[in-house]
Amino acid sequence: MDKKILLAGCGLLSLLAAAAHAEHLVAIAGPMSGQYASAGDQIRKGAEMAVADINAGGGVLGEKLKLEIGDDACDPKQAVSVANTMVNKKIVFMHGHWCSSSTIPASDVYAESQIPMVTVSTNPQVTQRGLPNLFRIMGSDDQQGIVAGGYLAEKFKDRKIAVVDDKSAYGKGLADEMAKAMEAKGVRIALRESITAGEKDYSSLVSKMKSAGIEVMAYGGYHTEVALILRQAQQARLDLTVMGGDTMTNAELVTAAGPAANRVLFTFSPDPRKNPGAADVVRRFREAKVEPEGYVLVAYAAMQLFAQATEQAGSVKYADLEKAVRNGSFDTVIGRLSFDAKGNNREPGFVVYQWKDGEYDYVSQ
Repeated sequence: MDKKILLAGCGLLSLLAAAAHAEHLVAIAGPMSGQYASAGDQIRKGAEMAVADINAGGGVLGEKLKLEIGDDACDPKQAVSVANTMVNKKIVFMHGHWCSSSTIPASDVYAESQIPMVTVSTNPQVTQRGLPNLFRIMGSDDQQGIVAGGYLAEKFKDRKIAVVDDKSAYGKGLADEMAKAMEAKGVRIALRESITAGEKDYSSLVSKMKSAGIEVMAYGGYHTEVALILRQAQQARLDLTVMGGDTMTNAELVTAAGPAANRVLFTFSPDPRKNPGAADVVRRFREAKVEPEGYVLVAYAAMQLFAQATEQAGSVKYADLEKAVRNGSFDTVIGRLSFDAKGNNREPGFVVYQWKDGEYDYVSQ
């Protein structure tokens, strides 16, 4: 046989083999390690099942999805490093990050490289910068702050209320919005404090609140600090009710705070586990011994959005996909998603929940 023909045949076989194994790389990023790793675990579990389900249905545009996972540990510098790594891997879609302080710098990297991303980060600055590639599938802190602050102003108007934040972009932003909402309804904030996340001793804050007669703490930050504050408040015999934001959905709070977790109220999107359209997915998660709380179904929805947008666009090229996401409407396990000109969810919605005996449920819609 002619050597040229043989080489050409081998080359053709190699191309066919590559085509047969072609994949679309999609990614998630968030705190897969560190003190907020339980949130990253929720995101990973949701995305993994979604990718498996999409692949079982034939993939996207005839190709399977492969999931890349980035760990930013909620550190802004590490988030930028993760973003650059994902760009080098040539991902076509990112669901991330989780902490607003990570999402804001990382999103600039994805924007420059023209990679579409959806996020759950709630700080208003995430979308106020007008990045064309960025879409938020939850609401923002100025929206949930109105709901949380309004609820406190209605139900606890005769109690002394402290507003506390952890100095993060997310925490301070949410705390400021809750304070603003309460003050607009005539509530006087009795104490305004900030803490440093990651510390083990918040007794000085507890002492200040006890001395000031505080009964309610409106908190902007993450569940780990709330658990410590509640335990130390119990030790000081301070009966404290806490109002937090969307990061309080984590069952780790209950493990760490014990019975005091029953005193935690928080705002989050309407529970997708109650969505009839999510019943089959919820059942399969539970059969796999995964409770789809918090961000599990949100991550699943992010991958559904990508798959639907790609099919609508007929392409994974950035210009086609960005246009499809911006102008489209997508049916997901968390409901229908569509976006305004800034990339915000058109129907965000927040509900007030309360933890009770290891589970959370609505107290106000």
